[in-house]
Amino acid sequence: MTRMTSSARPLLNRRLAEFGTTIFAEMSALALSTGAINLGQGFPDTDGPEEVREAAVRALRDGLGNQYPPGPGIPELRTAVAAHQQRRYGLSYDPDGEVLVTAGATEAIAASLLALVEPGDEVIAFEPYYDSYAACIAMAGGTRVPVTLRPHEDRFRLDLDELRDAVTDRTRLLLINTPHNPTGTVLNRAELAAIAELAVERDLLVVTDEVYEHLVFDDAEHVPLATFPGMRERTVTISSSGKTFSFTGWKVGWVTGTQELVTAVRTAKQYLTYVSAGPFQYAVAEALRLPDSYFDGFRADLRRKRDLLGDGLRTAGFEVYQPQGTYFITTDITPFGEKDAHRFCRALPERCGVVAIPNSVFYDDPAAGRSQVRFAFCKRDDVLHEAAVRLRRLAS
Repeated sequence: MTRMTSSARPLLNRRLAEFGTTIFAEMSALALSTGAINLGQGFPDTDGPEEVREAAVRALRDGLGNQYPPGPGIPELRTAVAAHQQRRYGLSYDPDGEVLVTAGATEAIAASLLALVEPGDEVIAFEPYYDSYAACIAMAGGTRVPVTLRPHEDRFRLDLDELRDAVTDRTRLLLINTPHNPTGTVLNRAELAAIAELAVERDLLVVTDEVYEHLVFDDAEHVPLATFPGMRERTVTISSSGKTFSFTGWKVGWVTGTQELVTAVRTAKQYLTYVSAGPFQYAVAEALRLPDSYFDGFRADLRRKRDLLGDGLRTAGFEVYQPQGTYFITTDITPFGEKDAHRFCRALPERCGVVAIPNSVFYDDPAAGRSQVRFAFCKRDDVLHEAAVRLRRLAS
């Protein structure tokens, strides 16, 4: 028998009323239904290093992680994360209390915001922003306050004065993403130093999403915010294995911070997934110990793919904002005489056989990104070449 529900109250929690199916699911479904090349959702179309995949197989066969792993993550992975932070950035973390393994960076973000934000707290986030940020702030009962990265010349820039003006007595936390998805912006040392000074001055907590830490190009460099004076004790740093090692389906992420911060995040995390990805944790522990040559080669390969697709997009007629990091390129469609990116992306599979993402969905004010479209270049060379050929139809 069907149970009747009251029409006076919606079934969905009101905090999530503004959120529906993610744009990634929508556009990926469109790619499947039309047979179009999917340059929308950011996942590679090839697997990562064979030795890392074999490490997962070996863990499965040896019975490592097939049952519940420890709540904070297996010791081998926590130790590898701590060693990675020390070797790459000079950041020292105790694997036994200052490292937490999560179900990807998405859970790490959710757990951090649920742990640290209470109803009425304001959370400042750079827009356009990854769509889970807004949903997680809403679930925590916080109020999101966007600070917009704006196009300047061929890149997106942060207005530090706008950031300072956004801080109020209700501001609890800064949610920082660098390298930044979707714009490809990498905050430089001067910008990070200014953010650090502001956080210390106003006694703010900071959550930094650094999942693209190894994907920085040209003269850009990734510098963790936690390395700046006064920041280690107030910063939750988040990263993951998916983007760096091209195993996005494994969903192995981590949090680093002081024991007090990590304990708070773990308290929320344990009621989300509790634990996950047992055998894959052992494999990622080995992946983090790969030599620098792997990271250098991976970065060089993605830079080449960026240039391959970027050239194709310019030839097709897009205005291209050159990304300093990540594996996304943001473009503008106004050269085609069009202004509605959502409509443009819905029509693109039929017009060209390519799927992309409208950036407008990543803004509180969709008009701010109304003409911006994001393409992913973490694909095989032949796929990028074919996409570039198809997109040339727009030029004609």
